[in-house]
Amino acid sequence: MADDTNPEGSAPAPPPAAAPAAAAPAAAHAAKPAAPRPPAAPLPDLAGKTTTAASLGGAQAKAAVAAPAAAKAVPARDPDDTSPLLTRRAWMGLAWGAFSAASAAALAATGRFMFPNVLNEPPRQFKIGFPAEYGMGVDERFKDKYGVWIVRTPDDIEQHASGFYVLISVCTHLGCTPNYLSAESKFKCPCHGSGFRLTGVNFEGPAPRPLERARVVLADDGQILVDKGRHYQRELGQWIDPESFLKA
Repeated sequence: MADDTNPEGSAPAPPPAAAPAAAAPAAAHAAKPAAPRPPAAPLPDLAGKTTTAASLGGAQAKAAVAAPAAAKAVPARDPDDTSPLLTRRAWMGLAWGAFSAASAAALAATGRFMFPNVLNEPPRQFKIGFPAEYGMGVDERFKDKYGVWIVRTPDDIEQHASGFYVLISVCTHLGCTPNYLSAESKFKCPCHGSGFRLTGVNFEGPAPRPLERARVVLADDGQILVDKGRHYQRELGQWIDPESFLKA
């Protein structure tokens, strides 16, 4: 009985069952598995967003993009294509282009051949007005348009009468066009110096014969009609023909 009692003033001892109950929560906490860690977030794509050579989007990324582009710019060549300048495809394109150009030129030449040149020459016959409209001497109004001089004379060397004759403005040497020199009363060729009197007779230079006359008559309406389709040469005795001189 004395063993079961505590001395006076001492604290009562804890009950024996209290120790196992306190250790149970600690064991349960130790037996619980740890929660898994979340996966690491992927690194952001910074290509093109930075200019530093050390970053992932800097020079390394640009070099990686430029390499496939450069490889794609150079077309693959056939193993048997050994041309140092152009590829086979380029040579074929050049050949077809040359063939097409030559064909087009040939067709154009053929089409041009179908349309021959047409010269718009002045008419061979034309009227120059009424006799009363002319004075004595040389009239040059129709030299540029029709290539003739109209000459009115009081006494023709062949017809021995007053009237008109028409001289063709073509030098009988080599076909140049003489000029009328009113101060010297003559026609002078600028090419080789041939000279002709107002009658058309040659007197200086290499011209071998006189100027030629054209047919001149009166038309039905009273105007002077010139016909360059008919020429008259003095050395052949043709200036005495009535139509080589118009009496007026």
